[in-house]
Amino acid sequence: MAAYLLAFCLAVCVIPASLAGDQQRELDYAAQLQNSTMADQAVWLKSGETQFLALFLAAEKTDNSQAAIILHDVGEHPDQQPLIHELRSNLPRHNWSTLALQMPLREVGAPAEDYYPLFDQARARIDSAVAFLSAKGAKQVAIIGYGMGAAMASYSVQSNLNSAMALVFISLPLPETTQSQAKIGDFLQAINLPILDVYAEFDLPEVAATARQRRMIAKDNPVYRQIRIDGENHTYLNDPGLVVKRVYSWLALTAAE
Repeated sequence: MAAYLLAFCLAVCVIPASLAGDQQRELDYAAQLQNSTMADQAVWLKSGETQFLALFLAAEKTDNSQAAIILHDVGEHPDQQPLIHELRSNLPRHNWSTLALQMPLREVGAPAEDYYPLFDQARARIDSAVAFLSAKGAKQVAIIGYGMGAAMASYSVQSNLNSAMALVFISLPLPETTQSQAKIGDFLQAINLPILDVYAEFDLPEVAATARQRRMIAKDNPVYRQIRIDGENHTYLNDPGLVVKRVYSWLALTAAE
């Protein structure tokens, strides 16, 4: 583990500080996860000269031909509780292998706007994940993003529609910003892949208050579906299993079409 962490540190140190984010936070999360019961699930992927941690779980009853890339919310890690953990742990029981990625981070407390310059790095990590899963035999790859991870996914996929067969956006925001990387509405309009748009009844304002706007933007996409999870807020603490059920049920139908 120490060798991997040292290599990661040496690799990221050559990236300009204005673009690199907070690599120490990534290192801290990597050390915590690799020292836990999840150590055997840890894999190190490479994006350019940068190594980053991911957690891989094979599907239980299939040949890993169906796989899901899972992207955590702002400032978190590949086993974020409860939602990311539930998704990556339970989808393999329903024929989908999972690869949960460590996404680029900023310092603790950084506003969302500080994350937008990291979206190109996020896209490169997603591309690396697709290549890893393809080498594992994946024929159908879905991308599941939560919060900031959903925003990163929308930016990444709109520039490379071949990177996924379906998208699940959980608590996708429509921020008011002039930064080109976060024009989520434009990306949503450009993506013609199957999309499941999940949000909570009491979600963040930039998510719940823009639900109708997202529906209208995607109205010409015949394979767009929106679901509201009643009684939940942005954390999905009450019943994350319900979100997982909605996701794998939709994935099963979408993959079969």
